[in-house]
Amino acid sequence: MLRIAVPNKGSLSGPASAMLHEAGYRQRKESKELVVVDPENEVEFFYLRPKDIAIYVASGKLDIGITGRDLLLDSGASAEEILPLNFGRSTFRYATRPGTASGPEDFGGMTIATSYEGIVAKHLADQGIDASVVHLDGAVETAIQLGVAQVIADVVETGTSLRNAGLEVIGEPILTSEAVVIRRHGASDDHPQVQQFMRRLQGVLVARSYVMMDYDCRAEHLEQAVALTPGLESPTVSPLHNEGWVAVRAMVPAKEAQRIMDDLYEIGARAILTTAIHACRL
Repeated sequence: MLRIAVPNKGSLSGPASAMLHEAGYRQRKESKELVVVDPENEVEFFYLRPKDIAIYVASGKLDIGITGRDLLLDSGASAEEILPLNFGRSTFRYATRPGTASGPEDFGGMTIATSYEGIVAKHLADQGIDASVVHLDGAVETAIQLGVAQVIADVVETGTSLRNAGLEVIGEPILTSEAVVIRRHGASDDHPQVQQFMRRLQGVLVARSYVMMDYDCRAEHLEQAVALTPGLESPTVSPLHNEGWVAVRAMVPAKEAQRIMDDLYEIGARAILTTAIHACRL
């Protein structure tokens, strides 16, 4: 069986299981379950701490894992990203008290507190900056107030908690992260179950990003309409019972659907409908 690691808790856990369910895989019914066997798809799912997943996959004990890009890089494990999953996005940045530094170039001789020691140490080394890194598990904002460090490096979403602690974000982002599929470095690309797993997840990503659009338009306006909805290869066009009218069907990006509907209406298209796509293969 294909052995896959899934986050057992945290912000990645729910969305990862939801995506796997959409891809047709059995998932656990309660959080106490640590292993779920899906015999129909010949897959075993192991629910592990997100920080540990890269290590298990790198060891070869598990074939595939879903974790955060930041956790993969911070682990230093011999595993690689093979597919971004478009959820769990976060930005990793430095922050300090106003006036302390304007960017990493000013960190020489300072101490930086973080939960992601591996990422920060590499970032500093890549830029030739001689600074100390101290590892803390969570609540790194208080490190400066308590005198443990002059700078922190952490995940920043809105920046509200940093401002409440009297800190400001400085410099460019260290890393932009999201949930990713990983495998061991050097693993074969020819594993049929891995290929099937990847096709299913890619199908979910496409299904979430597109909608199916159907509409009617006059035949003389068809070229204009097709320019707005080219589809993937090309749209499906069928004649209607009323002479001079055609029905068109095409996949369009979900985030552009409303604008496309407006543009189609302007050129005379009518009965414009969008339908969610639940699964696909391209």
